[in-house]
Amino acid sequence: MRIGEICTRNVVYCGARASMLEVAQLMRNSHVGDVVVVEQYNGERLPIGILTDRDLVIEVMAKEVDPSSVVARDLMSAELITGSENETVYDVVARMRAKGVRRIPIVNEHGGLIGIVTMDDLVRALGEELAMLGGIVAREQFQEGQLRR
Repeated sequence: MRIGEICTRNVVYCGARASMLEVAQLMRNSHVGDVVVVEQYNGERLPIGILTDRDLVIEVMAKEVDPSSVVARDLMSAELITGSENETVYDVVARMRAKGVRRIPIVNEHGGLIGIVTMDDLVRALGEELAMLGGIVAREQFQEGQLRR
């Protein structure tokens, strides 16, 4: 299965100059725990970083920093890990594990942001696959019962 099939396409994003107050409001209003930081280039939104609710708590709230005085570029992740929409789920999960990240932006062939995949997305997809396997077992048992009366 390709990661582009399970990623969330409705990505919340901001520019590099958005204040942490704006980022926090975006998260609250969109009911998400992360915001992808993007730059516009040739009609594409290119992801350059990511901010999480944890970043806000640890780096702004816990340090009593004024959230309107810090911008996204100051706090976003230093090394952004992305995935290509055509990569397999397995390859993306392996990279997430190797880098120790719980979410990564998914990009098209031009590097433009098209989605994001999170641990929640992966667990949901795995759950659906396991349920399908469970259905095979149940159907097999039913058919055997019908044949062996």
